Amino acid sequence: MISRIDLRGDALPEGADLRGLLPRAEFDVEAALEKVRPICEDVHHRGTAALIDYAAKFDGVKLERVRVPARALRDALERLDPVVRAALEESIRRARLVHREQRRATHTTQVVPGGTVTEKWVPVDRVGLYAPGGLSVYPSSVIMNVVPAQEAGVPSIALASPPQAAFDGLPHPTILAACALLGIDEVYAAGGAQAVAMFAYGTAGPDGCAPANMVTGPGNIWVAAAKRYFTGRIGIDTEAGPTEIAVLADDTADPVHIAADLISQAEHDPLAAAVLVTDSVALADAVEKELAPQVAASKHRADRIEPALAGRQSAIVLVDGLDEGLRVVDAYGAEHLEIQTADAAAVADRVRNAGAIFVGPWAPVSLGDYCAGSNHVLPTGGCACHSSGLSVQSFLRGIHIVDYTRDALADVAHHVVTLAEAEDLPAHGAAVKARFDGWKVPQR
Repeated sequence: MISRIDLRGDALPEGADLRGLLPRAEFDVEAALEKVRPICEDVHHRGTAALIDYAAKFDGVKLERVRVPARALRDALERLDPVVRAALEESIRRARLVHREQRRATHTTQVVPGGTVTEKWVPVDRVGLYAPGGLSVYPSSVIMNVVPAQEAGVPSIALASPPQAAFDGLPHPTILAACALLGIDEVYAAGGAQAVAMFAYGTAGPDGCAPANMVTGPGNIWVAAAKRYFTGRIGIDTEAGPTEIAVLADDTADPVHIAADLISQAEHDPLAAAVLVTDSVALADAVEKELAPQVAASKHRADRIEPALAGRQSAIVLVDGLDEGLRVVDAYGAEHLEIQTADAAAVADRVRNAGAIFVGPWAPVSLGDYCAGSNHVLPTGGCACHSSGLSVQSFLRGIHIVDYTRDALADVAHHVVTLAEAEDLPAHGAAVKARFDGWKVPQR
């Protein structure tokens, strides 16, 4: 059901050589880019008409309008199961607690008397958020995108989610209810690359969508390719690929827990990655044995879980010890990394590369997906080696404000002129000299 990679015995290679030994899903965004290019440009030229045509082609629905009516949002919230509503409200509450603490404060540094640099943080003007609606419905992704944008102070927020044939061309009602709970009233029934293009270019008309400065949110390969296509025109969070879980475990771990956690992420998609890194053959055997009955009892066994676990992106990786295991998980850079070892908190503190780290047996990835308070929009495909998950900072721009008096500039003017001349940019120096009559600033 799941393959093994044995890295015991020989010294582990470094860098890319080690990464090349580890399982990873094939996710060719570059190839998809050529297919989304004409879709994006069609939306550019035909706007809403193109969105309606793609809804018919890709989603099997005939739309009369792309913007979701306000009444549909209110109806979805009114009809929402009270138990689901309570869970969503608790998820929102916890996410706000965590994300509110992330907001950066304006800070002024006095460099010299009369010379200061202030860094202020300004939210982007408008964001387009994407909530997937393919194999599953993700109201949790609405929360994970909206809450940090709101806590950052973004003044204009719109959300897109694919139209659903089962709901008269509207996005899934739980998506709409989550939007209503969060106060998001600008929602569009648009999915895939065409939704990203709508946010990037904007569309005209009374129900048109104004262009956004930034687009965030997880999606399929077509969404990832469209984000790449528009990079430079708009800001993006990440080119999210299939979800990943890695578990670093020793012989103290419970194989029942580990098997359940691997399956929980394999449930997302046939390309989802589930990786166990351990120095215990006995644990590896026990996990593999435990997978069989748990998979057999799972709802999405045949269409998602079994192909995900059997795919090249999933494996049990055997290592000589904890130090080697840490090197492996750092090279892998998992979206979600569980630490199920003795003294798990200390081990977690040694990890350098992960989207989010889940410490010990009582912090499964599922908790982070919904109600930990953390964000579940995280880097995939090894991008955790250089990128972070979605946060309030994602929606903020740092702006430096430089304020110098005449005396403060005079004190450093000769250095500015010297460096300008060293770079053969004499006009830079001249801009300073012009501020002092006859360039009488004393040389220090």
